[in-house]
Amino acid sequence: MDKENNKSSKKLIIIIIAVLVIAALTVGGVAVYNGFFAEKPVPSNGVIGKITDGWDTGIEDATASQGSGIQIPGYGSAVMKAGDESIKLSIGNPKANKCGFYATLKLEDGTVLYKSELIKPGYGMTEVPLSKTLEAGEYTAMVCYECVTLDEAETRLNSAESEFTLIVK
Repeated sequence: MDKENNKSSKKLIIIIIAVLVIAALTVGGVAVYNGFFAEKPVPSNGVIGKITDGWDTGIEDATASQGSGIQIPGYGSAVMKAGDESIKLSIGNPKANKCGFYATLKLEDGTVLYKSELIKPGYGMTEVPLSKTLEAGEYTAMVCYECVTLDEAETRLNSAESEFTLIVK
């Protein structure tokens, strides 16, 4: 009788170990698959945060200041609702520029709300996705523009900050 119990115990242990090994392999396989074969986000027109061509700079005569260096968009204020996950704010690179921009929207305390991919001249967006929601109040915010060359090296040229009041209702 002891031999039968001993054999049953060994079989049960072997079955439990086999189930655990199969479960571990399954979890590992899913993790590897998701890490190596996960689809990259595909941007599409009309989606919040999509950088598109034909961005409206809001500058009536952009040709008048073409010779005066890099054009940087400016802001007075912006308004949004508390808890919103995006803000209507025009971030882009005026068409007359001969460089690319990386734009970062942040609060005065350093909290980064958005960081863009490379924005080529004439490209931009009018609604910006936020990395966090904000509570009601007035905030000092800024869009920091890092200017880079348009070649593969993306050599840093200069940077500028455009500060504004962000009103969250």
